[in-house]
Amino acid sequence: MPEPILLVEYSRIRANTQAMVECLDCEDMVIQTMPDVSPTKWHLAHTSWFWETFLLLDALDGYREYNRDYNYLFNSYYEAIGDRHRRDQRGFLSRPSLADVLGYRRHVDEAMSRLLATLEGEALDRLEPLLRLGLAHEEQHQELILTDIKHVLSHNPFAPKAFAERGAGAADAADAADAPDAADETGASWVGFDGGVFSFGAEGTAFQFDNEGPRHEALLTPFALADRPVTNGEYAAFIRDGGYRTPSLWLSDGWARVNAEAWQAPLYWHERDGMWREFTLHGEVAPRPDAPVAHLSFYEASAYAEWAGARLPDEREWEYAALHAAGPDGRFAAPGFSAHPGGCEPGSGLRQMFGGVWEWTRSDYAPYPRYRPAPGAVGEYNGKFMSGQYVLRGGSCATSQGHVRPTYRNFFPPQARWQFSGLRLAKDI
Repeated sequence: MPEPILLVEYSRIRANTQAMVECLDCEDMVIQTMPDVSPTKWHLAHTSWFWETFLLLDALDGYREYNRDYNYLFNSYYEAIGDRHRRDQRGFLSRPSLADVLGYRRHVDEAMSRLLATLEGEALDRLEPLLRLGLAHEEQHQELILTDIKHVLSHNPFAPKAFAERGAGAADAADAADAPDAADETGASWVGFDGGVFSFGAEGTAFQFDNEGPRHEALLTPFALADRPVTNGEYAAFIRDGGYRTPSLWLSDGWARVNAEAWQAPLYWHERDGMWREFTLHGEVAPRPDAPVAHLSFYEASAYAEWAGARLPDEREWEYAALHAAGPDGRFAAPGFSAHPGGCEPGSGLRQMFGGVWEWTRSDYAPYPRYRPAPGAVGEYNGKFMSGQYVLRGGSCATSQGHVRPTYRNFFPPQARWQFSGLRLAKDI
């Protein structure tokens, strides 16, 4: 008798999480280098806490809670669940040990396997939305494991590699090491779209986050998008032209941030002997000129667009265009992956709309018309963050490919840089 599909999916995603940390040492997984970064050990525990708290304690008869203290240590932001350890002090926790956390994962996996092996009928119908949310939640933390450990290792003076160079990763590292520090001379093309009233947001029975709906209509005026993201080579030209020294290009808060934090280039770039070097999860390389520029804040993306005589897209413009783009042609996270955006292959029409880098939009992260958060603690998942943040679209090289879709709305505060975030230009026509 075949295993239930949800058990197969659960086992695959949990195995992917474990595969992402196989090359890390215990010491790598306990460090927190800023409040936005969580130790790998914490991610491994928190994703297990999610399954235990939202499913096992209610749905599996006789389930034995692994350790009651974990509810305090590994609750992320759920006020309805109770008090929790401070986010900016997660790196202070030497205990529980990594071995204890891995034991916690095994305990939860065994219990989830028992639950999913017998779940059927009305109980399956009732719990499936929560199960799907848990799977998507684990994939989100897989991405955070990669972006967070990159920030951690970037503070090591010897630029260690998180992952061995294998397959596409090895080829990318070699290409980047030989790449000249010059702008990509090919230039982007524009793809135009007529205006009109169109429908936006997710609908139907497939899984979606609550912030992707409800489905609604909105007016778009005619616009165009660049056929590919802005590249490292193009962004290097912005730097050479004094982009970080020209206040007229920047929003006021962005210019204040540039001066307060002495920004001079994307995060993980530094200059050595007159050449740019970039820290990656595969070690330090020269930025590949034709690869999408990554690790930009919203402020930097906006300043570059101003310098280029363009603008950032509205999130509904991006979504409408993505529905007319070819299938995913970027790079995504997977076992044996290369956590590097990679170059954009030549072609016509919109390219790399998915994978490579998250693309900043100019849209505030706000609710769609008639939006209401889900009842209970899971209602805190997205809705309460709809203030002071901007929407990003498309997914990055650290995102699982099955996790993104045209309606997916990622969001971060405008100063955030540690994600694989870049931009695609837009303009009115």
